Amino acid sequence: MTEQTKIRMFGADWCRDCRRTKAQLDALKIEYDYIDLEQDAAAAQVAEDISGRKQIPVVLYPDGSHQVEPSNADVEAKLRELLLAD
Repeated sequence: MTEQTKIRMFGADWCRDCRRTKAQLDALKIEYDYIDLEQDAAAAQVAEDISGRKQIPVVLYPDGSHQVEPSNADVEAKLRELLLAD
């Protein structure tokens, strides 16, 4: 995958929803870039600009769409729509 086609996930290690979404993507062997907002404070503004909200995780998909605090079912449905998961 090229950088432009990878999923980007903005999150933090203290965030339970972020850990859950990371675990789901890892279990499905989905390639993604994880942006740790604790390590990159400027990325927090990027995530807020994408979503219009301060909640995390923010998952940015290759088609330009995004989800904020998605459930596992939401992530799975989007991955199927993008043909990234069975």
